[in-house]
Amino acid sequence: MLNRAILMGRLTADPELRHTPNNVSVTSFTLAVDRSYARQGEQKQTDFIDIVCWRSTAEFVCRYFKKGMQVAVSGSIQTRNWEDRDGKKRVSVEVVADEVFFADSKRSDAAAANPFPAQAPAAPEGMNDAGFSPIASDDELPF
Repeated sequence: MLNRAILMGRLTADPELRHTPNNVSVTSFTLAVDRSYARQGEQKQTDFIDIVCWRSTAEFVCRYFKKGMQVAVSGSIQTRNWEDRDGKKRVSVEVVADEVFFADSKRSDAAAANPFPAQAPAAPEGMNDAGFSPIASDDELPF
């Protein structure tokens, strides 16, 4: 049998590192994944998928990933049965991530960190903003 899930989406919140009683690192986060299709005249829908990371993967995710970043996740789908506070039986479906990758381009990372580009230095005296000296007449052209 094959149980493999590969997803790409955006983090809905900053991941937070937790530890089990045996001091094993774990984090969980939700990934917003747009569906690849939309009916004509409708907006694309988004699925919110729960992801769980353990040990060094959890530490890596918490160290380098923040809300809104686009990430790629590779792992397996797992279900858990549990009881809520009212005693009702519940089922959770989540992806247990083996690998998590950066999926944003470096350009968008830089733009997100500094949305305002640095101001270009002023042109030297006698030159315009493009760095060229102005020509007074056509007689000065070399051709």
